[in-house]
Formats: sequence, structure tokens, C-alpha cells
Amino acid sequence: MEPIIAPIPVDLIKAELTDDKIVRHTNKGGNILYSVTWQDSPNTVKEVCRLREVTFRAAGGCSGLSMDIDEFDTMEKPYHQLIVWDPQAEQILGGYRYILGNEIQLKEDGQPLLATSHMFRFSEQFIKDYLPHVIELGRSFVTPEYQSSKAGAKALFALDNLWDGLVTLMLQHPHNNYFFGKMTMYPNYDAVGRDLILHYLWKHFDDPDELVRPFEPCMPKNDARLMNLILKDEDQKEDYKNLKSAVMQLGTAIPPLINSYMTTSPTIKMFGTAVNDEFGMVEETGILVCFDEIYKDRLHRHMDSFLRQLLNKMRERFPKLEADFEERYLRKMEERRSRLHAKIDKKINKQK
Repeated sequence: MEPIIAPIPVDLIKAELTDDKIVRHTNKGGNILYSVTWQDSPNTVKEVCRLREVTFRAAGGCSGLSMDIDEFDTMEKPYHQLIVWDPQAEQILGGYRYILGNEIQLKEDGQPLLATSHMFRFSEQFIKDYLPHVIELGRSFVTPEYQSSKAGAKALFALDNLWDGLVTLMLQHPHNNYFFGKMTMYPNYDAVGRDLILHYLWKHFDDPDELVRPFEPCMPKNDARLMNLILKDEDQKEDYKNLKSAVMQLGTAIPPLINSYMTTSPTIKMFGTAVNDEFGMVEETGILVCFDEIYKDRLHRHMDSFLRQLLNKMRERFPKLEADFEERYLRKMEERRSRLHAKIDKKINKQK
């Protein structure tokens, strides 16, 4: 295990966090979301990679390197880094690594060049119909300091801030309609709780089309018949209550990021679980979330505040805009997004 590098000087990071890299201001907590890459903000990305290694080591899984950095962070067309910046403390409190579907390259064997490619095989249908319209997510983290209640409201809203960013990315790139990524469980997580979570996901979010599958699936070790006695309801929301109660009785809780995904949409697809032997032997479960099928209250909580920020900026820049400008702009924006997503749905449904 290599010693983790020293923190990157804050002045170097602030010099790179320029206004043109702002994604939005967060809905709560008074933070700012930025999107940066290795090419335009190398010092910031180094700090992100340092914080990822600190966070993942504390959770029981990590790269073991001086910072959690790989070729996907630094390649010629690298993944982007979505980060939450606390302007008061001048610290990064969390982030995601992401790449847009139209930026994804294919390898010689026709499989996509993704951070998940060594664990999952992608079907021809997924590559053709879904991949061009996904935002692939990974390496999500909230630093240990902001996981503590001592951080107050900043900690309370850290995960919510990240979802502000994810929803905004989708609005800024309307040709995308899916989040593809993985949920991580660490080796020290309760084994029975882990099996119950996986069983719940298979039961309610199965992928009958086998769009994506692990090369070496990691299956629950407990008898499915016994788990069905606990997860006994066909209704997804009722069964979620069963799951939450059972996990609590084990003396633990559903991991926050996994819980966040599981309560985001009623139609997520679960692609199976693989052991990531390149990252501390953590278990990674592949999932797909359709943006249009995210629960509306959840979606509008993150979307509406961004649209207000956007319209206020436009009104400041162009004060003589007509009174009904906001209404017309939002209507045209929604119509364009609906047309694009209808084309995506038509292409996918044609293959079924």
C-alpha cells in the first residue's frame, strides 16, 4: 500500500476552477458544481484522485496507489470529473467520474473502451441502441469529512448536491437519456445484507434482454427461498420496506449511494454483480437508469432549481427580453428533449 500524496495546494486548484467550468450552483448547502478534465485542470484532478483514495481506503476498498488514478483519468480523451466544491472551506467534498455516450470509443473487438469493460460484456443491442445515449458514471465519492454529522448541512446535502450535478448534465446533453454505472459494496459489508440487497435487485429490476452481463458473475450465497421469506412482497415499494427493515436488524444500513439509486426510479435495470480485482476486490453491480423514468418529485427537485438559475442568468444578460420569455424557452427546451428521447425510444423498441 503506497503512502497517499499530500494535499494539492488550494491556490493551484482555485486557479483552475474558472467560471467556464461551472456546471451549476447546488440546490442546497451553498456549494458549486464544476466539470473538469486532466487536460484542463491537472491539479484539481490530482486532488480528486487523492481524495478518492482517502475515501475508498476508509471504506475498505482502494487502488492501493498514492492516489486513485488510472488511464481513464489521463488518456487523450479522458473521463470528465464532476466535483462539488465548498467555497467556504475551499475543499472538494465529493464527485463522480463520467463520460458521454458520443465520446465512448470502441476497441478492436467491438466492445466499448470503458472503466467497466474488464468486468462486463456488452451486448450488440446495448452497444448499438443504448451506448450512444448514455452517460457512464463511476468512482463516486463523498469525503470522510463530509460523511460526518460534524460537517452540518454540508454533509446532510452532499449526496443531494451530486444528484444536482447528474440531472444538470443530462439537461445540458439532451441526446442522452440513460445513466449507466455501477453500485459498489465493500468486502467488509455484512454478507447477509449484501445477499438480500442483490436478491431484491434481481427480483424487481432484472434485465431479461441480457443487455450487459458480468464475465464472472458474483451471485448471492444464501438460499433464494429463504430470502423470499423476507422479501415477500411483489410490490417493489413494499418489498423495499422489507429489505430496509431486515438490513437494520442485521445492525447495518443500505449503503447511501446504493440506497440513492434504488429509490430513484421504478424501472432501473440490474445487470449483475462482478468482483473488481483491480480495486480492492469490491463487488460492483451494473445498473441502467432511464432519465425520463426517474420519479418526478426527485427529478424536479434537482431540475427546477437549475432552470431558475439558467433563466436568471439569461434575464441578467438580456434585460429587455419579453415577459413570457421564460415560459416559451422552457417549452421549446422540453419539446426538443422530448423529440430526441422519442427517437431513442423508437430505435430501442424497434429491436424488441
